[in-house]
Amino acid sequence: MVNTCVTLCGIPLDNPVIPASGTFGFGYEFAEWYDINLLGTFSFKGTTREPRYGNPTPRIAETPSGMLNSVGLQNPGIDAVISEELPKLRRVFRKPVMANISGFSEEEYVANCARIDGQEQVGWIEVNISCPNVHNGGMSFGTDPASALAVTKAVKAVTTKPVIMKLSPNVTDIAAIAKACEEGGADGVSLINTLMGLRLDLKKRRPILANVTGGLSGPAVFPIALRMVWQVYEAVSIPVIGLGGVTSAEDVIEMMLAGATAVQVGAANLVDPFACKTIIEDLPRVMEKLHINSLEEIIGGAH
Repeated sequence: MVNTCVTLCGIPLDNPVIPASGTFGFGYEFAEWYDINLLGTFSFKGTTREPRYGNPTPRIAETPSGMLNSVGLQNPGIDAVISEELPKLRRVFRKPVMANISGFSEEEYVANCARIDGQEQVGWIEVNISCPNVHNGGMSFGTDPASALAVTKAVKAVTTKPVIMKLSPNVTDIAAIAKACEEGGADGVSLINTLMGLRLDLKKRRPILANVTGGLSGPAVFPIALRMVWQVYEAVSIPVIGLGGVTSAEDVIEMMLAGATAVQVGAANLVDPFACKTIIEDLPRVMEKLHINSLEEIIGGAH
């Protein structure tokens, strides 16, 4: 019998599969379709201090082997997440959840993380310093090592739970950003967020997205994500969560061999609501086929 269990920042997971923030809502929506307790955990919708409607539409564009999104962190705000969303989730999800927190200033990151840290349901705090679809926030903190270090250190000063910094691929040296987060006290890093992209409407001769650019996700980005997970694993000693174009159990194994302790699944959830369920159920078969007895034993195994 194969063992799919892993431990992420000291918290055990039944398997390493985690739906990525922004692709799984607050969980209870998917609980109408299947028992979401089979997941390792999931990262809920990126949360800001104030409610956000998000960017104007259209904010989704198809691309070969992927999609562009420019949703712009639409969410009900941290007060509503704590008072409304988490109680709904508690009724259908028994495991610790990963809270994804965004902000437009260091002060906002600190305030939001301090508030969510007090929620019993939250196991990890994933700090998004990598969103490419909002102005004057998000990714601006994740493209400079000094800024990434400052935000990490500030958040760690007000939290007791593991802090995972979510990194942007839209940088020259993602390993340098990861090392800065580690220096700031991060308990782990997750990567990658989406890559900046653009599509044009040939008839209108204008960008398809109202925001002009959007984040590219889907199978097209998998080799890039894998390369960055490999580089970051070699640069830091804290756990790495790999994401970007994961669609199968084989992709999960490949990410783990590159250095990922856990693996997030994003765009695939938007194509097939059962994507994570299918991957988890297929993992034992793939492990047996590849003569893998325990997933924890293969983390970084390709190095």
